[in-house]
Amino acid sequence: MARHIPAIEWPTLALAFACYLAWGIGITWMSVFWLPAGIALTALAGALHSSLQHEMIHGHPFRNPRLNELLVAPALTLLIPYQRFRDTHLAHHSDETLTDPYDDPESNYMDPAVWGRLPAVMQAILRFNNTLFGRLIVGPLVAQVCFMSSDWMAIRNGDRAVAVAWLWHVPAVVLVLWLVALSPMPLWAYAIAAYASLSILKIRTFLEHQAHADSAGRTVIIEDRGLLAFLFLNNNLHVVHHMHPGVPWYALPKLFRERRDAFLARNFGYRYASYAEVFSRHFVTAKDPVPHPLRPTPLDVSAQAGSLTDTRKERLNAPASDHGNRGLHA
Repeated sequence: MARHIPAIEWPTLALAFACYLAWGIGITWMSVFWLPAGIALTALAGALHSSLQHEMIHGHPFRNPRLNELLVAPALTLLIPYQRFRDTHLAHHSDETLTDPYDDPESNYMDPAVWGRLPAVMQAILRFNNTLFGRLIVGPLVAQVCFMSSDWMAIRNGDRAVAVAWLWHVPAVVLVLWLVALSPMPLWAYAIAAYASLSILKIRTFLEHQAHADSAGRTVIIEDRGLLAFLFLNNNLHVVHHMHPGVPWYALPKLFRERRDAFLARNFGYRYASYAEVFSRHFVTAKDPVPHPLRPTPLDVSAQAGSLTDTRKERLNAPASDHGNRGLHA
């Protein structure tokens, strides 16, 4: 779709400034006024900052990717290196592999063969994580453990790009912690705010993709126009973003309104009216199973073991952290 994109997208630049201002108020004045309010505002600013990082990954607000990266370089949520977020998210945009436990870096599904080998306590944790309540409580921790385990394996295997991304992450975290140390907000309170930011983002990623035989049916539309839609920069209209990843956040609602029926026909009606509906339907009820429902079961794999390639066998024998449930905050 041909749409004119200006050299500098001023709405995104202004929003980035407002985000940092809100974050600064959260760790200073608001924390002095009432610490819980400071934590809440800082958490909201952190969630918005992560959504802005997502915009930068897709080429906004500048045409120069280095300028975009510098604009969101501070690691407000502490845990996710921007360059790793960038690389895994761009890989995630291959719609043909969406939800695949191996090939989609943001999949929350696991290979059923690997799932069957997990200890009962781990299965219980991951089932809890597949409810919205669980995703809010343990989701950031589960994702971070799996993500860091996978990245550590990559670094040990000589992946220089992953190592460099983590090295660049160090000054990004140090800058943020230094500013917080100078502020009235205690570090323990900031840790709560950073975790809460990631929990908020889990609301968006919770069901934005589903297992579906047709790749076009894997991406959701949530017709919400409230605070969460703003914090997610309209990525609740997720199928619109996947079809037009270069369109900036502020243009997505108009594009959706112009072609609403076409978008809903494309994704086979995978739709929710609002985030209120998402909470009411899935707060304590899982939307789908942890093992990918369209992949072979452990029994199927066992029956076909003789025909598996060596590569496939290696993947099945890899640690559980490399088999999905790695979903980050993209």
